[in-house]
Amino acid sequence: MCKMNLRNPSLSRFVFGLLFLVFFLLIEYSMAQTEKVILDTDMGSDCDDVGAMALLHHFADQGKVEILGVIFSSGKIPFGVGIIEAINVYYGRNQIPIGASHDLSFGDPKDKMQAEKLAKDTAAYKNTLIHNHDAFEQTELNRKLLAEAQDNSITYITIGHTKGLYELLRSIPDNISPLNGYDLVNKKIKRWVALGALGASNENVGAVKDWNFNKNNSAIYTDFLIDQFPKPAYFVDAGAKVYTGKSLDTLSAGNILRTAYRDWLWNMEKKTLIEQRPSWDLATVYYAVMGPDKFFEELAPGVLVFDLKEGSRWVRHRVNPLHHFILQKQGNDRDFAKILNTAIAAKPLNTTLK
Repeated sequence: MCKMNLRNPSLSRFVFGLLFLVFFLLIEYSMAQTEKVILDTDMGSDCDDVGAMALLHHFADQGKVEILGVIFSSGKIPFGVGIIEAINVYYGRNQIPIGASHDLSFGDPKDKMQAEKLAKDTAAYKNTLIHNHDAFEQTELNRKLLAEAQDNSITYITIGHTKGLYELLRSIPDNISPLNGYDLVNKKIKRWVALGALGASNENVGAVKDWNFNKNNSAIYTDFLIDQFPKPAYFVDAGAKVYTGKSLDTLSAGNILRTAYRDWLWNMEKKTLIEQRPSWDLATVYYAVMGPDKFFEELAPGVLVFDLKEGSRWVRHRVNPLHHFILQKQGNDRDFAKILNTAIAAKPLNTTLK
């Protein structure tokens, strides 16, 4: 058996140098595989935004994603930032920057999960942000995050309104970057993954209106993005029959995830955690991080046509190479729900909260 003589100084330096190079390359490969994400949410309009954030943090715990920042794109109920920060604190990621709409005339006008009450309970949740004006202005933060990122590295996920991304795309050069929004997005963002255009692929129905792309005066912003966004866009239609939330009943009574889900379900539908909620937002985050996996399929090439009055329609006989329509495969609702429920109730790696 041949033995390596490490008593030879030259040979030792070569071996250790080789080992260091392999270690460095492994780290580089691991970092390249980590999805860098900005999450844009209308936290409070539905409880699945909470589940989506929990899932994203769970993926971060596994090293699959780096959360660069979170944007709260609503203003009429300006307390979503408090819930977002409370979730970040629960997962031990207090440092994640949060941006918010400072336009208090835009967004969902109803406080569906008692966001103000939760945001102001800083003793319980240890959040320092309460009101939108306590957070960075959303376009300012978005521009900063993009300016500091590597080229073509960011996945921008919208699980709420489209106004925040629209304002980023339309932004002008400033002291953060000499690039306008279009050029900054084109340089730094790799792809846009959006929950939107739900039902638009059904050719027998025609155009449809959904919450994120049409409601609360979002249509004008959606229309611009669909026509002008310069990088690949993935429109995700999934999670409608994937029910999640019951796993959160195992968490402590004061847990931010459990409380936000419970309050939304009771306030809006007089349901309990055990009765759960569809998982549109969670499915979108899952796709953005994990890719097609076994739960999704991409439709044949086409184009998403958007009309301000009629809504969205996926047209197959025309092709926009930047447009991709993602559907959930049939027959996997229960399996998908089981995976998601397990993930959102998993204990964080780094937290001091219950």
